[in-house]
Amino acid sequence: MGSSTSVRERVTAAVPPGVWIAGAWSWPLIGLGVLGLAVLALLVTLREVTIPIVIALLLTGLLWPVRRRIATRAPKAVAVLVPFLGLIVAAAGLVALVVLTVRAGSGDFVSHVLRSYRQLLAFLQGPPFSITQAQVSDAVTSAESALRSNSSKILSGALTGADAAGHLVIGLLLTLFLTLFLLIDAPRIWRWVLRLVPVRARAAVDGAGGAAWRSIGEYSRVQVVVALTDGIGVGVIAAILQVPFAVPIGVLVFLGAFIPIIGSITAGSVAVLVALAYNGPVPALLMLAGVLLVNQVESHVLHPLLMGGAVRLHPIAVVLAVASGSVLAGIVGALFAVPVAAAANSAISYLASRQWRDAPVPPTGPQDEAAGSGREQEQAVPAATA
Repeated sequence: MGSSTSVRERVTAAVPPGVWIAGAWSWPLIGLGVLGLAVLALLVTLREVTIPIVIALLLTGLLWPVRRRIATRAPKAVAVLVPFLGLIVAAAGLVALVVLTVRAGSGDFVSHVLRSYRQLLAFLQGPPFSITQAQVSDAVTSAESALRSNSSKILSGALTGADAAGHLVIGLLLTLFLTLFLLIDAPRIWRWVLRLVPVRARAAVDGAGGAAWRSIGEYSRVQVVVALTDGIGVGVIAAILQVPFAVPIGVLVFLGAFIPIIGSITAGSVAVLVALAYNGPVPALLMLAGVLLVNQVESHVLHPLLMGGAVRLHPIAVVLAVASGSVLAGIVGALFAVPVAAAANSAISYLASRQWRDAPVPPTGPQDEAAGSGREQEQAVPAATA
């Protein structure tokens, strides 16, 4: 017995304490990593459900302050319907504006593109390229042959696109449905979620959820301001340079700006291509300079001033989150990476601060719901929906 004890003591003394600690943490971390990957795989598999849920949460975070402010002066139904219908009207108006603008300028745009095409052919037929008309005809014939030989793939792609459009409509309706019911019943839904948590952990989960929810709401509102600034800036520059479809370009940049860092400049490249095809190389260069200027204002002025308090993430963390999200889930991952990272950061920071130790257990039962009524209950919502 004594010899075995001495051997154990020698082994313990030979292994540094850091190695013992790392070994003790290894298996729990591996287990958490496997669990995280499993959850991520499940979310990606169910993306037609998870994407509308995340979008609905972001929209609810954006609209909740309006709903809460109206609820202090009007019935709950009015407080819910005003921001919800306002969102629908704004989105429908935006789509209608884009469609009408594209329809009005499409004919003139096609004629300008054809003229630019002829000018390009004339340039290529001169020195130093000296491309003959026969070579151009052969290239056109080869392109037509390639289209005919790949007609089945093109048809398959069109059918796939039609199927994707159907899924998009379903996802849009599901998003609106979820947003409406979150605006109606977010406090009660959160209380139901808390019932699934052990009583001892409810105060911590409630506070962490509140921190994450506030971060999501701040991100949504600030990102709308940033995206509007980008869209208006690029749209105004396009209008000054007389680039066609200035309004659709501004809307495209507005939507692209919801992907931080890279979204606005990627969407702005469309404006540069349109300017090149319609106006020529010099206006295209000016358009490129304008897009870069707007992007620099976003990166060095808007994000530090507005986004810093909402996201509370270092720019390197934002870039890495966007890159990781795009690798894991494509453009959807890049779109949702920053708000998810910001919410997780706020929740973890709250848990690490241990503020929840002195917090009372949040109400979850039906008797708690009946404790407050009407306007009073609207003000006493749980932390995560405040």
